[in-house]
Amino acid sequence: MFSSDWSLKKIILLLIFAVVVYRYGFPDRVIKHSPGEIASIDPVQVNLSNATPIHYKNYTITPMADFTLTARVLSRENYRLDSSSELSPMDLAMGWGPMSDSKVLEKITISQSNRWYHWQTDAFPIPQREIEIHSANMHMIPADASVSHTLEQVHTGNVVLLKGKLVSITRPDGWHWQSSMTREDTGDGACEVIWVESLYIKS
Repeated sequence: MFSSDWSLKKIILLLIFAVVVYRYGFPDRVIKHSPGEIASIDPVQVNLSNATPIHYKNYTITPMADFTLTARVLSRENYRLDSSSELSPMDLAMGWGPMSDSKVLEKITISQSNRWYHWQTDAFPIPQREIEIHSANMHMIPADASVSHTLEQVHTGNVVLLKGKLVSITRPDGWHWQSSMTREDTGDGACEVIWVESLYIKS
C-alpha cells in the first residue's frame, strides 16, 4: 500500500511540474554585462503605405512599417494560453541607449505579465522620461521556423539585432491587434507588434 501511494504521489508531482513548465517555462538564464551602453542606436522605422497583406493561418497581417532594432533584452516572457499566443508565443522587453547600460539597470526592477512590461525604482538612475523612450515591450511574431528557433535561444541580457515589420492584425471574428508606431508612448497600446523576419543574437 505504501509503495502504491508513493507512486501515485510521484505521478501527481510530475504532472504538476509538467503543467508549470508548459505554462511558465524554465527560469530564464540572465546574461551579464559590464557597465556602459551596449546598444546605443535608436530603433529605425520606415513607414509603409499600401503594403501587401500577409495571410497567415486565420489572420490578415498588414505591414505598417519596416523596423530595425538593436537592443538589450531586459526581460522575456513566454505565452501559450492567451488569445494572441498562436501568433506571438513570446514578448521581449527591450532597452537601448541608457536602458542598455548595466549601471542604470541595476537600479531598476523589471518584470512582465499579461502582455505588459513593468518597471520600478526607488531612486531614478536616469530621468523617468529617458526610461520610457528607451525601452518597450514588444510582441514577437516569428515569420518562419528559423526565427522561432532563435527566439527560443534568447535570454535576458542578450543583445539582439531584429529586423521585420510593425503590423496591424485582423481575424474574421473581429479580433484586432495593432502595433504602436512610436517609441514615445506609454500605457495601453504602447507595445510594438512585430512580424520578425530575421533575428540575430549578437552577445
